[in-house]
Amino acid sequence: SLSFTFTDTFWFSAVETEVYAMATLIMAILFYLGLRWESEMHEPRGNKWLLLICFVIGLSFGVHFMGLLAIPAIVMIYYFKNQKEILDSFKLKPISGFLIANVVGVGILMGIFKLLLPNTLKVFSVIELLFVNNFGLPFNSGTLAAFIILIYIFYSLINYTRKKGLINTNTLTLCFLFIFIGFSSWLILPIRANADVVVNENDPSNARELLAYYNLEQYPKTYLFYGPLFTDQYSGLDKKNPYKDDNPKYEKDRINNKYEIVNDYENAIQNFNSEHASLLPRMWSTEHAKNYLNYTGYLDFKIKAKYISEPELVQFIQDFRVKINNNEIDYEDYHNFLKQYGQFLNIEKPSLLSNLYYLFDYQIGYMYWRYFMWNFAGRQDDIQGKMNMHGNWISGINLLDEWHLGVTQKNLPSDVLKNKARNTYFLLPLILGIIGLYFLYNTNKEFFWILLLFFVFTGIAIQVYTNVRPFEPRERDYSVVGSFYVFSIIIGLGAYHISAIFEKLKIKGSLIISFILCLFVVPVNLAVNNWDDHDRSDRYLAYAMAVNYLESCDENAILFTIGDNDTFPLWYAQEIEGIRTDVRIVNTSLLSTDWYINQMKRRAYESDPIPSSLTADKYRHGTRDYIIKEEISKDTVDVDIFMEFITQDEKEYKYGEILKRQGYDVSGLRSQDYNANFLPSENIRIPVNIKNVIKNNIVSQKNIDLIEDEIFIKIKSQALYKNRLIMLDIIANNNWERPIYFTGGAFGDEDYLWMKDFLQLDGMCYKLVPIKTPIDKSNPYEMGMIDSEKMMSIVENWNWGIEEGKNIYLDVESRKNSITYRSNISRLVDQLIQENKFVEAENIIDKSMEKMPISDFGYYTLLEPFIRSYYVIEKSEKARRLFDDIAVKYQENLFYYSTLTNSNKNRYAEEIYTDIERYRSLVDVILNYEEGEFLDTRMKEFNDYLDLFL
Repeated sequence: SLSFTFTDTFWFSAVETEVYAMATLIMAILFYLGLRWESEMHEPRGNKWLLLICFVIGLSFGVHFMGLLAIPAIVMIYYFKNQKEILDSFKLKPISGFLIANVVGVGILMGIFKLLLPNTLKVFSVIELLFVNNFGLPFNSGTLAAFIILIYIFYSLINYTRKKGLINTNTLTLCFLFIFIGFSSWLILPIRANADVVVNENDPSNARELLAYYNLEQYPKTYLFYGPLFTDQYSGLDKKNPYKDDNPKYEKDRINNKYEIVNDYENAIQNFNSEHASLLPRMWSTEHAKNYLNYTGYLDFKIKAKYISEPELVQFIQDFRVKINNNEIDYEDYHNFLKQYGQFLNIEKPSLLSNLYYLFDYQIGYMYWRYFMWNFAGRQDDIQGKMNMHGNWISGINLLDEWHLGVTQKNLPSDVLKNKARNTYFLLPLILGIIGLYFLYNTNKEFFWILLLFFVFTGIAIQVYTNVRPFEPRERDYSVVGSFYVFSIIIGLGAYHISAIFEKLKIKGSLIISFILCLFVVPVNLAVNNWDDHDRSDRYLAYAMAVNYLESCDENAILFTIGDNDTFPLWYAQEIEGIRTDVRIVNTSLLSTDWYINQMKRRAYESDPIPSSLTADKYRHGTRDYIIKEEISKDTVDVDIFMEFITQDEKEYKYGEILKRQGYDVSGLRSQDYNANFLPSENIRIPVNIKNVIKNNIVSQKNIDLIEDEIFIKIKSQALYKNRLIMLDIIANNNWERPIYFTGGAFGDEDYLWMKDFLQLDGMCYKLVPIKTPIDKSNPYEMGMIDSEKMMSIVENWNWGIEEGKNIYLDVESRKNSITYRSNISRLVDQLIQENKFVEAENIIDKSMEKMPISDFGYYTLLEPFIRSYYVIEKSEKARRLFDDIAVKYQENLFYYSTLTNSNKNRYAEEIYTDIERYRSLVDVILNYEEGEFLDTRMKEFNDYLDLFL
C-alpha cells in the first residue's frame, strides 16, 4: 500500500478533482471483499460478503465503470475455491473448467455493464412512453410504475425462494437486488436535472435521457471487433447502405402532455463504407489520419476506371507519385491529397497486420507499458509524449536509458535536468515486483493467475477497449491506474519473499533488516522522487486564471467560452467560490444542444437569462442543427430580417424547395438536408444602438467618436450551425444592453461570429465593441484594440495564483498559462509605449517577470517583445539580462543536439531547426538596438553554436 501510495499515477489521481482515485478505491474494496468471501464462503452467512460485493458493484456506477474490472478476478477466486466441486458437477477436465471460468467472469462483467443496467433503463423508458403516450397519464407516471413493478418482482422472488428453500436462487435474487440498490445512486442525476440546477450537463431528467447518458450517446461511437477505419473519410458513402437511422429523440410536449419525437431520425447518420471496414479496427479516428500513416506508410491508390480518360487528372496524380518517391511529401500533405482527390481514387485500406502492429506497438506498448514503466522505473518529464523526446520512461541508469531512448544522456539541458517530474527509481520497484511475481508463480499459481487477470483487465484491456488514438488530448495513464495497484500488491509479495530469503540465511534481525531494506528500496524511493512534482500546495493558478477571466468582465456581462478547459474553472469559481455570479457563462460548444440553450434562457445565480427571441420549437434537437448556405442575393441583410427568414417553418423557406425552384434534382437529398433552412445571403448588418453603447459603458468616453453606426459581417462557412445561430440571436437581441465577451484561445473567424475586427482586449477577455480595429494580416493572432487605462486597472489586480519566494511545482498545464498572460501583457506594454507611458510599461514588464520567472514558466519566444520594449523605454541593462537568460537556454539545447549521432540529428532535425530559428529570432531583436562589444560577443556566440551543425 505504501508503494502504491507514492506511485506517480495514483498520487496524481489522488490530488486531482477526478473520479479515478475513488474508482481505484472501489476496485480495491471489491478485491478485498472477494478475498473475505473466499475465506468464509462455506461458513454460515458467508454469502454476506457476496451481497456486499454486489452492492459495491452497483455503487461503482456512481463513480466510474472502471470498478467493475475486479469482477473477473473475483469469479476466478470463487472458481479456485470450488474447483473440485465444479469439475465434478459438470464433468469437466481442469483445463476446460479453467477456460470456462474465465469466459464466465468476462461474461458476468459484460452482462452487468452492457445488458443488465442499460436494459433496465430501457424498460423504464419504454414503460414511461407507454403510460404517457398510450394511456394518457402524466409525465413520470410510467417511471414510477416501473419502479413499483421492479420492487414487486424482487419482493415476490425473495419471498417465493425463501419459502421454497431455493437457497441459490434466493442468493442470486439478492445479488441483483443489491446491485440495483447500489445503482440507485444514479437517481441523483434526474433529481438534480429536475431541480434545474445551473450546472446540469445533458439534462438527464427522465428515463430515456438517463439511458442516453449511460450509453454516452453524446460521444462518437467506437468499434471494438468490426468497424470503419480512418480511410473511410476518403472513400465516400457506402454503395448499398449510405445512411443509417439515428436514435429517436423524445421531448416533452407540455401542451399535448405527450412525448414527441423531435428529430428526423430515419437515415439521419452517414453509414461507414463497408469497403473500408475491418476486423479489429484499431486505426479508426478520422481526426488522426496523419498519425496513423506513421504506422501504415503511404497507402496505395489507383485512379477509378471512369476517370482514366481525364488526362489532366492522370498527370496530376502521376506527378504526385513522383513527389512521394522523391520524399517531397509528408504524411499531412498525403492526407490532404487523399481527402481532396479521394472521390477519383480507389484507396487501399490499412491491412489487418497494420492494425495489429498499431495495437501492440502504440496502444499496448506506448500507451500502456510506457505508463507502467513511469511508475516502476522512472519518468523523463511532465511534457506529453508524442513518440518524441518527451514523456518517455527512464530508469536513471544511463547505459540502459541511452539504449532505450536511442540518444545520449550526457550534457542534457538544464530545463531537462531541473524538470521536477524527472524521476528515476533505478528499476528498483520493478525488480522487487518481478521477485514477487516469481515467488507467487512458484508458490501459488492459482493466486498468480487471479492477480494476472486482475492486472490485464485493469490495464491492457482498458487500452484495447477504449481504442486509444494517436494522440489523445493529454496523457491517459490515470485510466490504467488499477493495474498499478495490482502490481503494487505483487511488490508487497516481493518484499515478503525477500524477508523469507533473509530468514533462510539465518541473518540476525532478518525481519527488521529486510523490512527496512524494502522500505527504502521502493516506498521511500518513490516518495522522495515524486514528492516535488506531486505537491500541489500553494499553487492556485487554475483558480486564479478563472478569477481573472471573470474579473475582466464588466457587470452583468455575457462571456462566450469555447471548450472544457476554459469553462470548468469558471463554473467552479461561480458555483463553489461565489465569484462574479453576475457574469453569464455561455459555452459555445454546448450551444449546439437544446437542453443547454434552455438552461441559458433561465436565470443563473445573479445573472440574467441570455437575450433571445427564439422559442424552443425553433432550436429543439434535430431542428436547425445547421442552416445551409444557398445565396439568392448578394445584398446585405439586417440581422433581424435575417433571423426571421432562417427561422421560418414554411415549405418555401427550405433548402430542398429552393433547389427545386432552381431546377436541381433533389431526389438524392436526405430529408434532413431537404428540410433544412438556408441562408439567403452571407452578408449581415448589425445595427449599433449608440445611445445604449454610451449608456452601458460598452466603450470608454474617450473612444465615443470612434463608434461605428453598423457592423457588417460575412458568413464565410458553408453552413451556419446551431451554436452560431444562437450566438447571433443573442447579439441581435442584446441591442448593446449588456457587455459581451469572448475568452479567446481560438482564432477561427466563426468563433467570434466573424467580428474579429470589432474586439477590445480587456485583461484576459475580448470585449465586443462597435469600433473597428482591422486585424493585422502579418500578425493575425493579435486581435482587437486596447484601452490602456482599463487594461492597466485589470492587470494590476490580477490574481497570479502563486506566492512569491516559494518553491512551487508548476506542471505543464500551469506553465501554459503564461502564454495568455505574457501575450496580453506584451500587447498592453506596446500600447503604453505608443502613449509614451514608459514608467507604466516598465512596471508591467517587471511585475510580469517577477510573477512568471523564466526558469519556472518557459515559453521563451513570448519574452522577445519584453526585450524589445525594454530597449524602447531605454532600459538596456534589463533587456541585456533578459536576453542572456534566454540565450543560455537555446545554447544548452543546441550543445546537447550537437553531441548526438548523425542519424539522431536527422531524427530530431525539426527540434534542432526550431531552436536555431528561435535563437536567431532572439538575436534579431538586439540587432536593431545594440552595437559594439555586447552585440559582437552575442553574434559570435550565435555563430559558434550555428557552426556546430555545419
